Amino acid sequence: MTTDIKKYDFKTGLPQEFEIVDIAELYKDFKDTLTITHRTGFYNIIWFDQGSPIHLVDFSPIKIKPNTLLFLNKDTVQRFDNKTKFSGKVILFTDSFFCKTETDTKFLRNSILFNDLFSVSQIQIERQLKLFTDLLYQMTDELRNTKDNSQSDILRNLLHNFLLYSERERRKQNFTEINKSADLDYVMLFKDLLEKDYKNKKQVNYYAKEIIITEKRLNQATTKVLGKSPKEIIDDRIMLEAKRILAHTNESIKEIGYNLGFEEPTNFIKYFKKHSQFTPTEFREKNTLA
Repeated sequence: MTTDIKKYDFKTGLPQEFEIVDIAELYKDFKDTLTITHRTGFYNIIWFDQGSPIHLVDFSPIKIKPNTLLFLNKDTVQRFDNKTKFSGKVILFTDSFFCKTETDTKFLRNSILFNDLFSVSQIQIERQLKLFTDLLYQMTDELRNTKDNSQSDILRNLLHNFLLYSERERRKQNFTEINKSADLDYVMLFKDLLEKDYKNKKQVNYYAKEIIITEKRLNQATTKVLGKSPKEIIDDRIMLEAKRILAHTNESIKEIGYNLGFEEPTNFIKYFKKHSQFTPTEFREKNTLA
């Protein structure tokens, strides 16, 4: 185990903060990195074209079938399979590459591919294989061109189309659609704020004030959309991070609690046990992953 979950930023020195990489090449150079728990500060679209590996996302093992696209938001904790043979491509990009306008930012923040409120998004593309293959080839060919004033726009448009076709397929494949509404807008704003501030801000009233609504209104929104209160969602996010660090690092209980905003280790231990029925030490012993 390491002392922290390793986080990787986008590779420096590339013409664009957009890259398409063959999984075999990644394994050749970075197998030891990929097959331990890590997170990236950018978006991942993983195209598994052959093989049936198990991809670990947080504590959920995802069984992959050939020609699966898996969509992972930035900072998602993941681990590639180190036992099963498989092949494919990985499309990597950053916010700064894709989000050139408010419309771009809104699309990415609300995309069901990276912000599914109930599961990790994956789609089977066998029926549309040629469509997705052609788009991938177009993006790959454009990346081979010398960078000019048009390249970033061309790549972004191609990627946007790739995501739009993916959303269409996602909606056809056992997806639970949440109707657009003020409730959903408030939930998305709340989750964005929570992702930035959960370590230091644990009170519902803070998030309600930031969104400029009452606590009661925020509770109505989260209950209707997710079936949970804002406090439950805050607790879920804190517990997820606590479990990640306990399972994948050897940081002390005191360090973990302090980094998650608990000034006293005893407060963190009580909080963790209240929400999981285990002490942090007991959870670590049961869930440590080599």
